Amino acid sequence: MEEQLSLLDLVWNASFTVQMVMAILLLASIISWYMIVNRFLYFRDAHDEMYRFEERFWSGIDLSQLYREGNERASDGQAILGMESIFRAGFKEFSRLAQQPEMDSEAVIEGSRRAMRVAVMREEERLERHLAFMASVGSTSPYIGLFGTVWGIMHSFRGLANSTQATLATVAPGISEALIATAMGLFAAIPAVLAYNRFAARVEVFSNRYDTFTDEFSGILSRQAYALRNRERQES
Repeated sequence: MEEQLSLLDLVWNASFTVQMVMAILLLASIISWYMIVNRFLYFRDAHDEMYRFEERFWSGIDLSQLYREGNERASDGQAILGMESIFRAGFKEFSRLAQQPEMDSEAVIEGSRRAMRVAVMREEERLERHLAFMASVGSTSPYIGLFGTVWGIMHSFRGLANSTQATLATVAPGISEALIATAMGLFAAIPAVLAYNRFAARVEVFSNRYDTFTDEFSGILSRQAYALRNRERQES
């Protein structure tokens, strides 16, 4: 009765090139899973933080008080991210420009919007971190695995040409170990593609929410800017 080779035996007995392909795919899969978990936790925290800040922002709290609360947390070493980071960028620029009497209301609002747009771009960069690697793993892993398979089969048939007895049992182990490379390529690619599609959709949702908040906050600042300039004109 012929001895059946285990999966580990097939990997161990594979050619050096196929083993290198398997090692690359295994490393890519491990890194990809690490990034998937990292992004999952980041998006979960960003989602919770966004809803907490929106509830606080629309509760009617004074904007200066909300900004000071953020300063206190920042001084304690807490990172200010997400929607609150956009709010702080816009409010800080608004407060700075509003103190300059020579600037009209439109210039103050436009400056605040520019500051918030920069903050939105920074937040989008944080959200999209690691997504490019997942996309690369998802798109290239099957081809890397296919390369290992083709190389392994080619190696097996080259050995068959030098064999005196050409049977299926002679090439079966070599073909089996080569096909493992394709399986590993799919194992690395499928989770990466699914995670990339999921996270890319979440990035789009966050970006839309940030843009909506920027427009809403700009409207609030616009009313405050016009009220401030009208009061200054009446006092003068």
